[in-house]
Amino acid sequence: MKIGELSRQAGVPVETIRYFEKIGLMAKPERGENGYRYYRQEHLDRLLFIRRCRNLDMAQDEIRELIRLAEKPTADCSDVNALLARHLSHVRARLNELKSLEQMLVNLQNACSDPRTIRECGILGGLSDELATLPEPTASDNHVPGTHGSGHHD
Repeated sequence: MKIGELSRQAGVPVETIRYFEKIGLMAKPERGENGYRYYRQEHLDRLLFIRRCRNLDMAQDEIRELIRLAEKPTADCSDVNALLARHLSHVRARLNELKSLEQMLVNLQNACSDPRTIRECGILGGLSDELATLPEPTASDNHVPGTHGSGHHD
C-alpha cells in the first residue's frame, strides 16, 4: 500500500509516518520502480503499536525500548514490566503536579470573584506575586505533554 493508504488505515498523518521512519521507529519501506514507497502489513502493525503507545503518553525512547524488547519474543518480560512501572511512576508524578496546578489556578480565580478594573484584578496581581515565589525551572522539569526528562521532545 502507498503512504496515503497507510495513513488512512492507521489514522496517522503522512508527515508523522515519515518522521517515525526518519527517527528509526519504523522500518523504511521498499520503493517501487516508480519511486513510490510501498508499505506492508508489518508497517501498519508497527504504526498502530506506536500510536497506542503515544496514546498512553509514552516517550519515543520508551517506545523504542518496547519495540526492541518485542523483537525478542522468548525473553523474560520483566524488562517490559519495569518499563511500564517507570512510566506509571512518571504519570503519577505528573498527576500530582496537575493537582497542584489546579489548586493554584483555583486560588487565582478566587482572588478575582468581584467585578473590578484591570488595575485591581486579583488574578493579574496574583500572577505577578505567584511568579516571584515560584522556583526556577530545572532541566528535568516537564511541561510538554508526551516528554520525559530533558532532551526528549516529541
